Amino acid sequence: MASFVEHQHPQHFRISTDPARLDVAAIHRYLAEDSYWARNIPRATVERAIEHSLNFGLYAPDGRLAGFARIVTDYATFAWLCDVFVLPEFRGRGLSKWLMECVWAHPELQNLRRKMLATLDAHGLYTQFGFVPLPTPERFLEIRNPNPYGIATAN
Repeated sequence: MASFVEHQHPQHFRISTDPARLDVAAIHRYLAEDSYWARNIPRATVERAIEHSLNFGLYAPDGRLAGFARIVTDYATFAWLCDVFVLPEFRGRGLSKWLMECVWAHPELQNLRRKMLATLDAHGLYTQFGFVPLPTPERFLEIRNPNPYGIATAN
């Protein structure tokens, strides 16, 4: 992995791939309490996922975590975008789009054969970056555990 990447936003927000800067407690809190995809996720699971991923922390001008995105990748052929969020108090400023611009501009994520993600409600954001529905969904298989953290889910 190359050295850490940092980006500066005109509104003085920052994005960094330095895992030492991540506020893991805030990331865990959002995922466990506010996300629809990882409700009740154990902190140890979040820590392990972060440890084995390329992470993008979005930071407010005062240094607080404002958002996050995580890429699971082999750095050669494949990347899975997941755990993307901007905290509610920072929404409406174009930060999710800027976060995606920074993620997909990362030098280690260029010329991959496949980039994937799953979303319930953010299709409008991701289609701006070239994502489309699977053209051949019949080729894709999954083993899915819809309730790994012991909660009732609709998805």
